[in-house]
Amino acid sequence: MAITLTRGSAPHAGQPVLSAGASPETARAAVILVHGRGAGADDILSLSAHLAESGDVAFLAPQARQAVWYPERFLVPRARNEPDLSAALAVIDGLVADLEAAGVAAENVVVAGFSQGACLSLEWAARSGRRLGGVVGFSGGLIGTDEEIETRSGSLSGTPVFLGCSDVDFHIPVERVHATARILAGLDAVVTERIYPGLGHTIVMDEVEAARRIVEAARKGVNT
Repeated sequence: MAITLTRGSAPHAGQPVLSAGASPETARAAVILVHGRGAGADDILSLSAHLAESGDVAFLAPQARQAVWYPERFLVPRARNEPDLSAALAVIDGLVADLEAAGVAAENVVVAGFSQGACLSLEWAARSGRRLGGVVGFSGGLIGTDEEIETRSGSLSGTPVFLGCSDVDFHIPVERVHATARILAGLDAVVTERIYPGLGHTIVMDEVEAARRIVEAARKGVNT
């Protein structure tokens, strides 16, 4: 397991980035895995064993300072989560830029996260305005108030997006998942939304399989 450091601004600059799988220089695709509140890069990186059918996928998992990407709930006005939120989004910016510099195009990069990490991944993708290899939100939604999340522009140009969540998740209102699916579809993403009755705040294998298919598609899309 290789370790580098995040770039960008405080409070998340200089935190560890764990890696697994292929090196970016030899990878056909890459996955950025973003952990949830109170968890860690090593936790989310364990998903890498289930997400790739071959050894030519690079996995990167950044660590948030004190295991928290932003301090308050994702439903509050965005300003209340600053400057942490912008710094967290910059971490993903930096990792994608590093992957592109190593030869992995954005069209072959999948950004995936759980809970707070899912919210961050989805928010970053919505702001990116470009085609990505894929986006996976395990129990998450776009960040901000109901009014703020409606203000979007650009096109994801067919980026595959998977949203999986329980209908009774205490942390993630199902209405926000529905709104996220609608808004990302409006940005030209190809969205798959699955709501699991009575599940709770966790990840199930059906979601992992859906994510694995997105990763494999990103891998096969190299040089196309």
